[in-house]
Amino acid sequence: QVQLVESGGGLVQPGGSLRLSCAASGIMFSLYTMGWYRQAPGKQRELVARITSRSITNYADSVKGRFTISRDNAKNTVYLQMISLKPEDTAVYYCNAETAFTPAVWGQGTLVTVSS
Repeated sequence: QVQLVESGGGLVQPGGSLRLSCAASGIMFSLYTMGWYRQAPGKQRELVARITSRSITNYADSVKGRFTISRDNAKNTVYLQMISLKPEDTAVYYCNAETAFTPAVWGQGTLVTVSS
């Protein structure tokens, strides 16, 4: 059974930090491009960061320099380290796994709220 399980969301004050984790099962994790997406209320889901099977990363302009995506293939886990959080980072964050040859897999999402 293919499954992505996110964790680490919560309430944080502006300027604070959080680390999201996404544990994968049922896939050959090391072969997949892993991504973090987010969806704020009333907005479309958008790409936040992505890391390929060769650990090449790319980021949305809005998070460059503040967010870092990483992966641990031994643990089948991808992380999103977020610093200097802003209220506009408030959203449900979703983990995504994909290859060019398989359907995309999505997690259930974890809520990040940045508020004082």
